[in-house]
Amino acid sequence: MATSTDAQEFSSIKFDYLIIGGGTAGLAVASRLAEIPSLTIGVLEAGKSGYGDDDIDIPAYSGRALGGPYDWHFQTTPQPGLGGRTLPWNRGKVLGGSSALNYMTWNRGSKEDYNAWEELGNDGWGWDSLLPYFKRSERFHPPPPNFKDNHQASYNEPNSFLGEDGPINVSYTRDFSPSHALWHATFNEVGVESNPAHLDGSNVGVWTTIVAVNPETATRSYATHYCLTPPANLHILTEALVEQVVLDKKDGEWAATGVRFSHYGKQYVASAAREVILSAGSVQSPQLLELSGVGRADVLGAAGIPLKVESPNVGENLQEHIMLPMVFEVDPKLPHPDDLFIEEIAATAYEQYQREKSGRLTVLPCSMAYLPVSKLAPKEDVASLSSRSQQLERFGAEQTSILSSRFDTDKQLGQVEFVFDLGNWNPSFAPKEEGKRYCSMLLVLQYPYSRGSIHIDPKDGPTADGVPATAHQQPVIDPQYYVGPHGELDLEIMLHGAKFAQKICSTKPLKNVIPGPASPSSAVVSDEDLRGWIVENTITDWHPTGTCAMGGRVGQAGGVVDERLRVYGVKGLRVIDASVMPLHISAHLQATVYAIGEKGADMILEDAGLRS
Repeated sequence: MATSTDAQEFSSIKFDYLIIGGGTAGLAVASRLAEIPSLTIGVLEAGKSGYGDDDIDIPAYSGRALGGPYDWHFQTTPQPGLGGRTLPWNRGKVLGGSSALNYMTWNRGSKEDYNAWEELGNDGWGWDSLLPYFKRSERFHPPPPNFKDNHQASYNEPNSFLGEDGPINVSYTRDFSPSHALWHATFNEVGVESNPAHLDGSNVGVWTTIVAVNPETATRSYATHYCLTPPANLHILTEALVEQVVLDKKDGEWAATGVRFSHYGKQYVASAAREVILSAGSVQSPQLLELSGVGRADVLGAAGIPLKVESPNVGENLQEHIMLPMVFEVDPKLPHPDDLFIEEIAATAYEQYQREKSGRLTVLPCSMAYLPVSKLAPKEDVASLSSRSQQLERFGAEQTSILSSRFDTDKQLGQVEFVFDLGNWNPSFAPKEEGKRYCSMLLVLQYPYSRGSIHIDPKDGPTADGVPATAHQQPVIDPQYYVGPHGELDLEIMLHGAKFAQKICSTKPLKNVIPGPASPSSAVVSDEDLRGWIVENTITDWHPTGTCAMGGRVGQAGGVVDERLRVYGVKGLRVIDASVMPLHISAHLQATVYAIGEKGADMILEDAGLRS
């Protein structure tokens, strides 16, 4: 992969488009724009390249890079709804962004998730419009025939919903956890049907997920694969921290003309003749808008940033999937990921992986289920949740209608995700008994009512010497988990999900390998005690959205960008990443973020008259 390390040379190039962030969306946008030979494209990425690093490439090593040199090391503020705990918010500081650090799950939300964006007035963002862009990003590798029966690896055939020649390879894992063979049968036992077409517009049911892995090499497939051999008109500068978008007044309006960035301690400016594209993610896209003078007057004033464009929703509307890792004891005779900490077993597994591209190092969590609340809670409790959701005052009438309708039993939307994996996924659970092995049932709330914010820190504002906040300082990340009437609704849904997870883990055949609970322990019996345990053990699922949302019909009063992803009040500036989602989706994010990048690139070219 060709990347530049000469910042002086980079800054001297006359770019048509400059992209801030070489991550999931940013590299998709850059690659597609560079298909027009007459354009000159620049990408600035704060991290370095991790291409070829085993901690990124080997599937079973997923998670090892979290907290390391490829991570931004973000943290939330202390969360009152979580007992005052502060959570790590891992984000990728590496070429490829968080697509280089995630667990490679590849799925999509339901049709209704994307249609809801369009219902809010964001034309062209419904399921039917987005599906071609989902397909454009992916290259699906059908599994061997025996996989379908042995591992419930099913999809609709003939395949009209999956792409065949995109840059991101997606496939079923080569090998599976021994517990996966019990997953479908257990859910079927409690009345949840298998969904053989979970990528076709409805993810409700139990299924085996595909992952972003190239089966030919058994390695992670991530955003860098958009530009493994970049064309001559695409220039990528790594270890370049963008500090500000340069905004100049033109004909009485603010316009983006370039960026200021630092590279190994030196300051540079790069210019863009056509547009600047902000693809820094849900944390740093709002941060950079504020550092550039676009945002709430009070936030910018407190941080010492001169206000240029009043945009009250920058950094607001933060939505995050809330995850609850429940831990159970598991049969110690099962092959277990903890075995890989044993030197001899780890060496043998690595040798098999290098030789055959198979074995333990190709295993990923792939036991999935998405269920509506109506499957988890009694009818009267679902009715109560629906009624309470209609009384929330924070959302406008359109959003309230969409959110409350998700409790309708005829909608059948996946409000809670269940993922099962061997190993202890709970950072708060420290086993006290030696010789025991553990498994985890992960519950992930898909449509959170909690709303938080991400802003530059007023503490980093003007000091005695008048220095304002900078991009070198972490923003204030405040998800507001379980806070207020919105958060209370989330907590109740998670309570029902936790009780259902306990039911699943006490149902055969999964029960045959689970001797009993570990965290919460068997002593946690009452709903009150279980609520308390949920508060103490909830963590993030690393899926933040919404902080630069599309405003739809209400425009700047409800968002930061229009349906063409153009920043309100600034010419030549767009945001293209997960932050533009006005409402969260029932899915892991990466496939949708690639689709946003693909669609965003098309919009840029259409608006420039370079594509019809």
